Amino acid sequence: MNTSLAANINSFLAAMVLLTAFGMLVQRRMYGLIHLFAWQGFFLSISTAIVGFVAGAHHLYISSILTLSLKVILLPYILHILIQRLKIHKEVETIVNVPMTMMIGIALVIFSYHLTAPVRELSTLMTRSTLAVALATVLLGLLMMITRRHAVTQIIGFLAMENGLFFAATSATYGMPLVVELGVALDILIAAFIFGIFFFHIHTTFDSLDVDQMARLKEED
Repeated sequence: MNTSLAANINSFLAAMVLLTAFGMLVQRRMYGLIHLFAWQGFFLSISTAIVGFVAGAHHLYISSILTLSLKVILLPYILHILIQRLKIHKEVETIVNVPMTMMIGIALVIFSYHLTAPVRELSTLMTRSTLAVALATVLLGLLMMITRRHAVTQIIGFLAMENGLFFAATSATYGMPLVVELGVALDILIAAFIFGIFFFHIHTTFDSLDVDQMARLKEED
């Protein structure tokens, strides 16, 4: 595989990562949100493997397998079990309406391309064109956390932000050291279990995971 073809494939995968990020912004169904998160992890995993092959960075193969197993299989499975246990089946409400959220998201993408333009001009890496997408993915994950009322969707937004950070590390420096990536993967897995237990207790106590409802209960106290 030559560098030009690999760069084109990587750019396509970056576009799919960005597309899934926008999909999560407009998705109202919880199961649909989890599926989009899994697809984003899948595209990220394939992109990491391609970068590892072209750059000769063999530790990225392990990163790709970790991403595939953790963000495509294990975390979505945990989130599915959590939703079933908490009996969350209704549409998730947003603080800002979907058209306005999309406009803000597009503005964040434009800002990301403008901010990373000097870096892309100076970089000689194959992944320089995907750095803006990585930053945009982080910002869109943050936007999702801000505009969603449900606690579970805010956690999915946090995980999407982590996807963007991992993509940024791969785009800027061909990935972090393997020890760091293993530590981050373990932290995310532990956090998922803690969040699951935490949400279960909140739902048992307040009978809701809507952040606004919990805030109103606090004000009443």
